[in-house]
Amino acid sequence: MSSENVRFTDFKSDKQPTWCPGCGDFGTMNGMMKALAETGNSPDDTFVVAGIGCSGKIGTYMRSYALHGVHGRALPVGTGAKLANPDLEVMVAGGDGDGYSIGVGHFIHAVRRNVDITYVVMDNRIYGLTKGQASPTSRPDFETSTTPEGSKQQPVNPLALAMSAGGSFIAQSFSSDAMRHTEIVKEAIEHDGFSLVNTFSPCVTFNDVDTYDYFRDSLVDLSEEDDYDRHDYDQAKDAILDADKEYMGVLYQDENSTPYHEAHGVTENMAEIPDGAPDGATDLVREFY
Repeated sequence: MSSENVRFTDFKSDKQPTWCPGCGDFGTMNGMMKALAETGNSPDDTFVVAGIGCSGKIGTYMRSYALHGVHGRALPVGTGAKLANPDLEVMVAGGDGDGYSIGVGHFIHAVRRNVDITYVVMDNRIYGLTKGQASPTSRPDFETSTTPEGSKQQPVNPLALAMSAGGSFIAQSFSSDAMRHTEIVKEAIEHDGFSLVNTFSPCVTFNDVDTYDYFRDSLVDLSEEDDYDRHDYDQAKDAILDADKEYMGVLYQDENSTPYHEAHGVTENMAEIPDGAPDGATDLVREFY
């Protein structure tokens, strides 16, 4: 399929999502598909990796090469795929529990290596698939069945983690703002290096605090701030550590970013064909990777 003729609907699979009606993940996924199409990618050159949780189903609902991995391990798979074939467009999807709890070690190292993949985290500030426990990004006073008096722990700041690890593209989005979400993911795809898009994706079933209305009323869109410079490290740091505001947009981007595969001379498909493979196997392996 020629990338010139690809529409975002070409990325839709024939599987119907089983997310709860109103789940923010619908908007998150639609923005990812639109961004892929608008950047000239096609399902044939796209690989989507996901972990465990509601977000883990996204590879089933998108028409592309995909892998549904184990809890917290999506980023190593995405890293391996990108280094095996740098021509692939690799997107990794996860949730706040998958990415910032069991997967946080992989997250930090993927950031510091600056692998050229796009990581979209659907942050609903709760464990939705397991019926509503506090997650790493939940508020300290957020009451759940397992934390009836709140977790009493400060939430993880994923943007600060990314910056401290040397992140070259750090962004935040909101699944309900379709146009801005697509724009932000598109910029992430076009960036040379590791791109984090922490996406507020409300859970309408188990989280009645961090709702659509809350994010609509509280998020500050950096595209409307005339004096904000995404390339200014100190300004970005202040915004990321601002305890009184939450921002949407690209908070930081390193103009001189060099992705891992270019820095280390990995420029060709590294897939090896086993001895005795039938004719045409090379093309099949290349398409798989």
